[in-house]
Amino acid sequence: MRGLWAVLRGHVIVVCALAGSAAWTTAGHAQAFPSRPITLIVPFAAGGPTDTLARILSERIAAELRTTVVVENVAGASGSIAGARVARATPDGATITIGHWGTHVLNGAVLKLPYDVVSDFEPVAMIAMGTQLIVGRKSLEAGNLKELIAWLKANPSKATAGTSGAGTGAHVAAVFFKDKTGTDFQFVPYRGAGPAMIDLVAGQIDIMFDQAANSLPHVKNGTIKAFAVTSPTRLASAPDVPTVDEAGLPGLYISYWHGIWAPKNTPKDIVAKLNAAVSAVLADAAVKQRFAELGQEIPPSEQQTPAALATFQKAETEKWWPIVKAADIKAE
Repeated sequence: MRGLWAVLRGHVIVVCALAGSAAWTTAGHAQAFPSRPITLIVPFAAGGPTDTLARILSERIAAELRTTVVVENVAGASGSIAGARVARATPDGATITIGHWGTHVLNGAVLKLPYDVVSDFEPVAMIAMGTQLIVGRKSLEAGNLKELIAWLKANPSKATAGTSGAGTGAHVAAVFFKDKTGTDFQFVPYRGAGPAMIDLVAGQIDIMFDQAANSLPHVKNGTIKAFAVTSPTRLASAPDVPTVDEAGLPGLYISYWHGIWAPKNTPKDIVAKLNAAVSAVLADAAVKQRFAELGQEIPPSEQQTPAALATFQKAETEKWWPIVKAADIKAE
């Protein structure tokens, strides 16, 4: 009996030691992170709306976490090249990505991916709720949305719309617009919204269904025309641009939201630290003002949590995947 107690006591010591080790490891994550610079992957070319939001956030997140945050643009394949890289990255918080409705919902319905847009990432925070603008080159004859629709119907063989690639938000929005208006036009794919906007300003393409964050500066400068915003209310930063309802195309609502994700299995304490840093940045008055200028609305704090982003992404997936597949939108 005495020998059995000695054995059991030894097991207790081992179990306690293991439990203590596990507790130390969990605490160690929180204490050690970040131990090296963080890379924030942007899945599109520099100069686009997602890149702009990333650069507004990165410096301030770096200050919150007392580290360096490097923004890296990994463009191509509608953001899926970046998605694959982050999905394969070491889950230690040193590699994270900014993404949106297109990269973390639509891509899963349109592309054959080497990763799952939901299960291969850890949600960190919802950062912005945006919308799209229907915009056109400055020299376009149309002065409003009804005139644009009439012009497109009259010029189906030559009208062109810039997109960030097949299945992206710009492409999906344009397909819905075609279906709703009975118009037809050619798609011109780019490696990102930034390069597409350069050609729109230059008059090389006719129209875009573009994130407000990308289009608004050009609308305000008068280098492109804005025909409508794809939301039920006007943008505070562009009060003169009518809603699709007001412009004669009711119900064409598209929310272009953004979030931040880490690779799957990133420890919860690291995700919590990242979330706290992002939330602190989003509470900053200067950031709120900058986002507003870009047509972006920062969600309430209770909607910035990892759980809230996970729930919202799931709901968007359940909403949009059947629509995209019914429209037979495929990668080019």
